[in-house]
Amino acid sequence: MSLLRSPTGRGRGGEGTPAAPAPRDPIAAARTGPVAWARDLAMGMRFAAGGGREGWIRTALTAAGVALGVAVLLLCSSVPPLLDSWHGREKARENLGQTHAPPPSDRTVLYTSADTTFRGAPIRGRLVRPDGAHPPVPPGIGHLPGPGRMLVSPALKKLLASPDGALLRGRLDYEVAGVIGDDGLSGPQELTYLAQRATLKAPDAYRIDHFGKNWQPPPMRAPVVLLVIMTCVALMTPMMVFIGTSVRFGNERRERRLAALRLVGADVRTTRRIASGEVLCGSLLGLLAGGALFLGARQFASVVTLWGVNVFPSDVAPAPLAAALVAVLVPTAAVVVTLFAQRGVTVEPLGIVRFNRPTVRRRLWWRVALPAVGALLLVPLARTQPWRDTPLNTFRLATGSMLLLFGVTVLLPWLVDAVVGRLRGGPVPWQLAVRRLQLSSGSATRAVSGITVAVAGAIAIHMLMTGMQAGYAQAYAESGKLPRIGLWGNAEGWPQTQRALTALRATPGVTAVRGTIDANIGRLPAAGPSPAGAPNSTIAVADCTELRKLARLDSCRDGEVFLTDAPRRDPALTPGARISLNPPYATEVPQTPHPWTIPAAARGVRLLDHGRGPDRVPYHLLATPSAVDTGRFSHPTTEIKIDFDRGTPDAVEHIRNTVAHIDPTMNEFSALDNPHDEQYSSVRDGLFAGAALTLLLIGSGLIISTVEQLHERRRLLSALDAYGTRRATLGWSVLWQTALPVALGLGLALGCGLTLGALLLTMIDSTVTVDWPVVAGITGIGGGMILLVTLLSLPPLWRMMRPDGLRTE
Repeated sequence: MSLLRSPTGRGRGGEGTPAAPAPRDPIAAARTGPVAWARDLAMGMRFAAGGGREGWIRTALTAAGVALGVAVLLLCSSVPPLLDSWHGREKARENLGQTHAPPPSDRTVLYTSADTTFRGAPIRGRLVRPDGAHPPVPPGIGHLPGPGRMLVSPALKKLLASPDGALLRGRLDYEVAGVIGDDGLSGPQELTYLAQRATLKAPDAYRIDHFGKNWQPPPMRAPVVLLVIMTCVALMTPMMVFIGTSVRFGNERRERRLAALRLVGADVRTTRRIASGEVLCGSLLGLLAGGALFLGARQFASVVTLWGVNVFPSDVAPAPLAAALVAVLVPTAAVVVTLFAQRGVTVEPLGIVRFNRPTVRRRLWWRVALPAVGALLLVPLARTQPWRDTPLNTFRLATGSMLLLFGVTVLLPWLVDAVVGRLRGGPVPWQLAVRRLQLSSGSATRAVSGITVAVAGAIAIHMLMTGMQAGYAQAYAESGKLPRIGLWGNAEGWPQTQRALTALRATPGVTAVRGTIDANIGRLPAAGPSPAGAPNSTIAVADCTELRKLARLDSCRDGEVFLTDAPRRDPALTPGARISLNPPYATEVPQTPHPWTIPAAARGVRLLDHGRGPDRVPYHLLATPSAVDTGRFSHPTTEIKIDFDRGTPDAVEHIRNTVAHIDPTMNEFSALDNPHDEQYSSVRDGLFAGAALTLLLIGSGLIISTVEQLHERRRLLSALDAYGTRRATLGWSVLWQTALPVALGLGLALGCGLTLGALLLTMIDSTVTVDWPVVAGITGIGGGMILLVTLLSLPPLWRMMRPDGLRTE
């Protein structure tokens, strides 16, 4: 045994004495733990803040990408609280009837709706008449206005005071006594008024003893639900991709700085934490900038009205939990992405070693699985008609759409590798670009993936909006071919209806007027229910002049009754039969019957129109005024149809003014004003501008990525210049290097966007319509990024093509 080697297990303490455990290295302990993380992150943030002009540019771009993403996330998370606030104010100020009407007292009020429309703008009107000195008062109002006076919203007051409101002042002939406060408005642009009308009485009004009603707002219709969900998905998905891309700006320069840190003694873990700190600085600045951008953007909420929803800027506020999640998850995601990017890189003291193994191909199965799962979630929804707004369907729609959009992102790297791997030959610039993409396409595809997702989402949204707008336009065009306005209200008797018809015939622009008193009739309880649960029959009461507009009458005298040939007429309606003038509605308890006998001399007549159309009623019985007492009907209504001349200026507004003087509580139904067309057009224009802005921002990231790749290859470029390579050759190579991934990404985006848009339109049972100019415009903007990136990359390319770049130390 050598004397220089001690036996195993022997120490200075003697044979068999176990060796003492090695003391814990305090330096190694100091390199881990929260303190080390905080120190290294702070150092990285100092590097990001003090990196000179280029460092500030990278930090600013990272902050800009994160800021836009944060603003979009905050905006999308503000939608539920926004709708809650809007519905909350509507609930607090409304009470159109109580289940058990209170008796008249000092604390009750008659209250009814008097809505109208002025040149396409809806105006919410409410009429009151207090029963005593202490009536209930809705929010936003200190006390009710006096007789003949009204309180108006600021927007309506401004309209009435403008020259455009001269015609409206003749309709709302009340004295303006004050302004309704914000608590009594659904939004700052709402046109609403509350007036006291001394002649208001039941049944035109409801008697109530309080405002505020615990009612659930009706769910949004399928098109609106799909549009809201898809807008949030289409906005958030590219922003999430872009945040992941933007935090990787400046990776090459950052890695060289980390190599210098390794040279002075930092270990690999320390360098990764410092790199995370650099990205964290940009993401925190972006978080603050995104919050400021959100606060500035929400100030425009008061000027936006979509589907009748207009809110105050203070309503656009995310829930505290959602805001906290955004504030925590965005910087955390930036750090996680940076650490993930460092997995394939080993920072050594003298340089960077990347684990590039070209023999390992990108796996395809999981890249196809993402869009396949998204399609599997969406296709059953498209085949189920009609769309039902349930939490499960909403989750499936949002998840399926996001998986389909993310599937485009993960498919792009595989597609780029698969395509460029099969390219051979061609001009020198083409070969240089292809060879570069064959060696490393990751940085190029990462930047292009943001463009791909943004284009796919924008195409799907525009397809959905185009189909919805076309559907509404077609419906209004079909129902609005005939210039006609329909009116209905509570009927008092035929003389009042005749006076209304006379006033309307004298209105400028009116060409024809038809009016009747309509009511339901049914079998007496002793006669049994109607066959097969058929609804109650309908009777029309009018003089002979009006009845001749409904049916072919050979002769007509006051006191006669006619049986029509309307489809599905109750067989019990025969001459001499006894029926009830007070049948119960489907949702009501049985009513006390009001018996009436159909005259034995009742004759059969043929209707001129058998009720085909939304504003046509299939009358089963026609009666002249003296044949039946209209006061015995349970709910008689006055039905009026007005034809007018479109060429008469403001003919519709003159008709509405006349109606307001006859009975302001009458309801109008017509297809004259299409409020959706202008709203959809404005939203489509806004989405197009937003998509263009997003693509420009993503394009700036692509420019930075391209310039960094050029800087990384500056020695190679210098060598090519030394060998006499022309600048045009390398300029064309940069163009093809950018164009190939972008072209492949736009192809994927076009296919994904059209597929997703078709599925969404199928869900709402709409014709699949493609707005090709918009699709071409969005695709063209994405393609324009190729030229923009190439042009802005040429100056740094030419600066790097110098032989002195080969100089080294």
